[in-house]
Amino acid sequence: MGKIAFIGAGSRGFAKQLMMDILTRPALAEGTVSLMDVSQEYVDITAALAAKMVKQLNLPTKIEATTDRRRALDGADYVISTIRPTGIDTRTESILIAEKYGVMQVVGGETGASAMECAIKYLPRLLEIVRDIEELCPDALFLHYSNPTPILSWALNKVTPVRSIGMCHSVQGTAEELTHYIGAPIEETGHWVAGVNHQAWFLRFEWNGEDAYPLLREKMADAEIYEQDIVRFEMMKHFGYFITESSHHNSEYVPYFRKNRELIDRYSNKRGRLAGEVQFATGRDRYVRRKAAQVEELKEEAFGSASLAIERGAEYVSGIFNAIESNEPFRFNGNVINSGLITNLPPGCVVEVPCLVDNMGVHPCHVGDLPPQCASLNRNRIAGDELMVKGILEEDRQAIEQAIALDPLAAAVCTLDQIHELTEELFSVLGPEFELFK
Repeated sequence: MGKIAFIGAGSRGFAKQLMMDILTRPALAEGTVSLMDVSQEYVDITAALAAKMVKQLNLPTKIEATTDRRRALDGADYVISTIRPTGIDTRTESILIAEKYGVMQVVGGETGASAMECAIKYLPRLLEIVRDIEELCPDALFLHYSNPTPILSWALNKVTPVRSIGMCHSVQGTAEELTHYIGAPIEETGHWVAGVNHQAWFLRFEWNGEDAYPLLREKMADAEIYEQDIVRFEMMKHFGYFITESSHHNSEYVPYFRKNRELIDRYSNKRGRLAGEVQFATGRDRYVRRKAAQVEELKEEAFGSASLAIERGAEYVSGIFNAIESNEPFRFNGNVINSGLITNLPPGCVVEVPCLVDNMGVHPCHVGDLPPQCASLNRNRIAGDELMVKGILEEDRQAIEQAIALDPLAAAVCTLDQIHELTEELFSVLGPEFELFK
């Protein structure tokens, strides 16, 4: 194994677990992991954690730490990105502005106004990375964790030949949740999932080779279970299939659950995470405190004398690299260009489909037609994504406004004039990245 470049390696949410995943794969031990972050403090924490893991596991892996992105990328075989360009404030302003017009998002980042803010702030940084990859390691496989995943993946595939895949953990996360709902060991279950990111459908969900949907529907009748995941159970009840991502995320991707406070309260999880209280902007102070505490915990683990508990997690990255290096087949769900993979979604858009990996690379799987009701909801998301990609790449303000007008939640509560005013206000306050748009 050669070199893995990890851009954004100071990530408090990803770095430690991804390093555990990589370092517990024997096929990845012979090589270099180059950790890069704009924060010297944070990259040093991750480097210390990685060095501690290498020592505990008695590995030959070389760990590098740098704030120089080009140094990290030089000669890399694989590149991971978990960057967050503007820290905590990436989507705060857009959520607050949209709320003034009655669009009450929860987390933001995938559709509507907050997708616009995230995409315009993320894409230039991702383009800097891929331009460096083109020069320094053109054959590298680039895996990026960045929302809005479909928009950014679509844009990257339009402007660069670099092999890139948008990554997420909502498929395997949802699969694990479903096993808890039906009381099955995860190793006895199987799933086949496709659609668009955060709105992909469990087309098959099985336990010991048998369809597990009848049992899942039976469990949905239990209030203890239903009230942990109200929105997704409602989507399954009305559209026939369980959907990826959480209820609080999914409540903002469709027009049915967040048009007013009464609906938000009605469809908020009663025993799980409350969709009505996790709005990113209003929870900012709590978020800051939690992240600060997380940094202190990581410092203690990295620089303290206690041994680390090293356990591989569920992220796909290390499985992908391991399959290419060892020829041990691996399947994951990735966000890739729709080259006939889902036949009733538009060609050229970005879809989330099963992908097989071996020593020949990543092979996205043919899915065929989605059930028509599922495809229809996905096509609505894709239409907004297409306009957002056009607007950002061509600096076309009107296309971005049209994308926001197609956002299901914004369309449910705003007139077109209000959406125009909302968009104008966004452009007036969101900083220098937006001044190019006319």
